[in-house]
Amino acid sequence: MNEPKTSSGHEPTRDEMMTALFAHLVMQQSNLAMMLMGKAPHPETGQRVRDLECAKLFIDLLEMLEAKTKGNLTKEEQNLLKQTLTAVRMGFVEAVESPSAQSEPNPKEEQSVEGAKSEADKASSLEGATPAQEESHKKFTKKY
Repeated sequence: MNEPKTSSGHEPTRDEMMTALFAHLVMQQSNLAMMLMGKAPHPETGQRVRDLECAKLFIDLLEMLEAKTKGNLTKEEQNLLKQTLTAVRMGFVEAVESPSAQSEPNPKEEQSVEGAKSEADKASSLEGATPAQEESHKKFTKKY
């Protein structure tokens, strides 16, 4: 009575159940990694969380799962794991490179002539700019 049924009406086999549980595990680890990278809001608070060390742990767990199950997965399970790992790795790279993850510049580093421009000079050069131009300028300005 409480046994799960597939859409075709038959009870799932043990292999079908294991495949479903494997897919659930992979997606769970992936979702947690994405949440900790700030890519998805926390389900309870709705706020974005950013803890890259913990996100890396979940990526490492997926990599371990890939290594330990090598040769024991179906083609579909292998593809799911491979695509999921690719997505979370790319998300991690984006999270590391995003402005909120960058640390303050090292004071010992030399600044280029462009980087030495004062904030007042930058602001005055943007006075007649539209908001989109200002945002574009801010988005792609680097300090060295």
